[in-house]
Order: sequence, then C-alpha cells, then structure tokens
Amino acid sequence: MRKEKGMTQKQIADQMHISDKTISKWERGLGCPDVSLLGELSQLYEVNIEKILLGNLESNDLETGNLKRIKFYVCPDCGNVISSLGDADISCCGRKLTPLVAKPADEKHIATVVDDEGEYYITFDHEMNKTHFLSFVAYVTSDRSLFIKLYPEQYAAVHLPKNGGGNLIKKNSSRLYYYCSQHGLWIF
Repeated sequence: MRKEKGMTQKQIADQMHISDKTISKWERGLGCPDVSLLGELSQLYEVNIEKILLGNLESNDLETGNLKRIKFYVCPDCGNVISSLGDADISCCGRKLTPLVAKPADEKHIATVVDDEGEYYITFDHEMNKTHFLSFVAYVTSDRSLFIKLYPEQYAAVHLPKNGGGNLIKKNSSRLYYYCSQHGLWIF
C-alpha cells in the first residue's frame, strides 16, 4: 500500500509520528500496528480497516458494467443511497451495508405507467409521509440509469423519458426500481 502511494517508510512514519523502523517491522511481518493506529493507517492508505487486518487487498473480478446487475444500498441511519455495478464493500455511518434485494411489485407497491407523448408518467398509490414514503425511483435500461430522489409529503409520481433505449411498458429491456422506507426495494 505504501508503494502504491509512492511514499517511503520514513514519510509514512513521519506522518504517523512513529519510527521508520516500526513501519519496516510491519512490512516484514515482524509486528503489527497498534489498534489505536488503524484508523490513521486506513485514512493514509485509503483502505478499509477490515482489509488491513485481513491483509487482503485483492481486486474484485473485472466487471463489464452490465446495468442488469445493478445493486442498491440504503443507509438505515442517514438514508444515503449508493449503487454499484459489481461486488463492493459499501459502508455508511460506520455500518457495513448489504445490497437490497428487489421484490416484485405487490398490490401495496404497484406502479401505474401511462405512455404520454414521448415520456412515461408513473404514479404510485403510496403514502408519502415522514415515516412511510418512497425514497427513490431508478429507471434502468441496458446502457443507462436515471435516479430520481423522492421526498416525504410530495406526490409519488415521476416523468421518465422514453428515449432511454428500453420499453418500460413491455418490461423486458428496462427495469423500474423504487424504494419504500418501510418495506424495502421493489421492481416493476
């Protein structure tokens, strides 16, 4: 990790206020950093602490970026939404996040799609209050995704362009994801 950063042992040691001999010992496997130094090492090397402890910095398999494999993550504390196209270690607010599993739309989470002159107008018969609401809608085709953030106390509806390369009405070349704050991720 130090070499990836283009730094010497002395430079790392000076930044951490320790000796370069200590860095040398760590790199030769003759010692381990004190737990109190892991946070600083993590920031310095821009690496997850868990990866430092495991000594495992293997890359994920090369993904082709296929949007059909898109994964969504939502932080239960702050509501932050993150997406990825491949395997990823995602965390927010100090918690490791797992990808959401999309469920097929049910009668309480159904989308109504109207084909309206060059765009889709999509409505949801869903509560939109501060404790139960749709947080986002994502329209995903084979080569692009459009993310739309929704907020409590607004009308649960979105306009989507039809020129996205997919046909939402047929549901075979595009997908519509939406996230309910109480019941998780849904797919139409």
